[in-house]
Amino acid sequence: MKRLTFSLAAALVAGAAIAHAALPKVEAEVRRVDTATQKITLKHGDIPNIDMGAMTMVFRVKEPALLEKVKAGDKVVITADKVDGNLTVMSIEPAKP
Repeated sequence: MKRLTFSLAAALVAGAAIAHAALPKVEAEVRRVDTATQKITLKHGDIPNIDMGAMTMVFRVKEPALLEKVKAGDKVVITADKVDGNLTVMSIEPAKP
């Protein structure tokens, strides 16, 4: 039974990693960073996995450390998803010039 539980847990972790890797990368511009509320305002392109067109809006971040990488005006590439019903930035990196 212990072996089955471990195998199931490993499969779930691997599945989550694959799902995260499959998220589309979206170009965006940082408009505002709010470390107190762990939110970021982005002007972003279409985000097809959550059926969202291009717009400017506020997102939560998966990890607060993501906000330390950026400031208003930065061009970035993000991945986003719905987490517990909240639109959430899963990853953020500088856009390549």
